[in-house]
Amino acid sequence: MMSSHTLRVLSSIAVRSSRAARHSTCNVTNITRATFSAQPAAHDKPLTPGIGLGKTSTGLVGLDVDHDAVPKMITKYQALLDKLAASDMPPTAQYRINVEKIARYRIAAAQENLDDPEKVEELCNCGQVEELVVQADNEMKVMDMYLRNRWWELVKPVDIEYNPSDEDGGHGDVEWGDTPDGEKK
Repeated sequence: MMSSHTLRVLSSIAVRSSRAARHSTCNVTNITRATFSAQPAAHDKPLTPGIGLGKTSTGLVGLDVDHDAVPKMITKYQALLDKLAASDMPPTAQYRINVEKIARYRIAAAQENLDDPEKVEELCNCGQVEELVVQADNEMKVMDMYLRNRWWELVKPVDIEYNPSDEDGGHGDVEWGDTPDGEKK
């Protein structure tokens, strides 16, 4: 049985939490009642320091740990795809092709590994999931400039002359391994 002091403390905590929720400037739509127990919840997994929910630092100054980074990645990369689809940039523009491929790949990696940010990082091979969210934000800024300035119109095709039948392999009359005349010993 709990002492009256313990009951007063728990009651005080509940009242303060209730007041804080009412006076909060946040728009909270779903508040659940917390229960205090010495037993871990059935769905709680043991925390491993530095991994998953046990991650306490990204190791990068100014970039905090975000345990919701994987779902944020999906949202932000989908926003990139949606903006490209709504734009008048031609589907043949190389920038559009590259952004679409990267965004689709990262969305697929995140959707297949929602509960495993380390696997998402491994598959994307471009930093931590928190960095991938920042990359999506930065790409949105670049895309806004690209669309506003219509930079795909400035790219002109280049004719490349290539003749694979050159006997010297395109290296002039010097073969690999030969030393120039002035440097012979």
